[in-house]
Formats: sequence, structure tokens, C-alpha cells
Amino acid sequence: MHRLRPIVALSLFCFGLTLRAQPALRPGEALTYRVGWGILTGAGEIKISAQTAPAAGPARLVATTTTATRGFARALYTFDARADALLDPATGRLHSHTQTSTTKQKQTRHVTTFDYVARTASYRDELSPEKSLTFALPRGDPLDLIMSLVQTRTWNLKPGDQRDALVLFEEEAYELTIHAVRYEDVTTRLGTFRTLVLEPRMEKTPPKGMFKKGSAVRVWIAQDDPRRLPVKFEVEFKFGSGVATLVAYQPPADLLQK
Repeated sequence: MHRLRPIVALSLFCFGLTLRAQPALRPGEALTYRVGWGILTGAGEIKISAQTAPAAGPARLVATTTTATRGFARALYTFDARADALLDPATGRLHSHTQTSTTKQKQTRHVTTFDYVARTASYRDELSPEKSLTFALPRGDPLDLIMSLVQTRTWNLKPGDQRDALVLFEEEAYELTIHAVRYEDVTTRLGTFRTLVLEPRMEKTPPKGMFKKGSAVRVWIAQDDPRRLPVKFEVEFKFGSGVATLVAYQPPADLLQK
């Protein structure tokens, strides 16, 4: 079963960098990725989308990430997950983060809310309340990792540049630095793109979690396309890599209406 761990880890990393800025996605925008590992090229699917939240208070944007194993991989390991990030549409600041996951053996559901004045986050485990806690927020505004990596499409970086980020991993916030590594051509179902490879690293604090185990995360951002699409993600382990490649894109609703 450990052979499928890169697929699941890639899915989980999608839930778990940041500057105050506009949100990474606009209402109606959606990206769909095919996840593969080794010969299992269709092992899973990740979809990232954004919609305007129902008007029951201040304006909010909901960025949703859904993940599921597919095909033969699903026969070996059933995995479904969903994360909803409630964002300020003007600043991109995260107000709450809800994550659920389901396997044949286990279910999880937890909600994290933020107090930016006190610089704390409240993590509530809704299935195991004894695991709930409050933790301190380092400097910066947290986001789950996938939304932070997608948001780098708005940055103007070149190889050798770097920017700090704060990433939410369940009941912890990791201080990471995103490095622009190199340019690379990537071919997808949508075409061939000249991309910039970005890699988050844990340098400001002692490594922990997946970074302590020597894993690496990368994203490829298109540079020669005005949409600046994140066309590929990768989580690399010592025993293999999980790769998510863009297979479908839906533009924002305001562009579809024109």
C-alpha cells in the first residue's frame, strides 16, 4: 500500500503560502488535474474551483479542492477528500478552512478559523474533539498549500528569486520559502507551455512533517500564456513521485459572459 502514498500525499498537500493579495482564483474559474504515479497514470483526479459564497454576510469567495483516487488505484485504495477555503475576495485573506476525507478505514473532518488580531488559529476536530486546539500564527497570512501555489501565478518571479510564505497543515502553520528554480517546457492536454518551476522549502525553522522526511514539492507555472496556469504539481518521495497534470481549464464566469 505504501506505493500509493505519493498519490494520497499529493492529494493531501493540495489542502495543506502566502502574501496578502487577490485570491488565486476568480468566481467560476476551475482547474482539473489528472494524478499519476509511475505506471498508474490515471490514479486520481484533483479539481480546484472558486465560487462566490452565498450572500449571508460580508462578501466571501469559496475556493474548493476535491480529490479522489480513480481506476485501478481506487480498487486498491479508496480515497475522497474535499477542502473549502473561505476567502476575502478583495485581499485573499483566509477566514476559515474546512477539510474532510474518507477512506474505507477512516473519516476525518476538521475546521480551522483565524483570529488575526491575536495571531492565533482555532483547529476543531469534529470527529475527535479531544484533538481540538489553538495554535499561534507566525508572521503572515496562512493558506492551504495548493491555493498558495496557485496564487504564485500572479507573482513576477524569475529563476533565483524567492518569497516567503505561510502554509496551513491541519493543526500547524509552516513557514516556507518559495524558490523560483528554472524554466522548463511542459506538454499537457491543453498544449505545450514554457513554465517557471517553483519549489517551497522549509528553511526558516527546523524541517518537520514531509519536509523532515526529505520530500519535495514543486509547481510549474506557465509563463507564455496570459492565464499563467499552474500546469503541473509534483510531490517527490524517496520511493517515487506523485504528479498532477492539468487536463481541463474553465475561465472565470465574467469572461464566459463576454
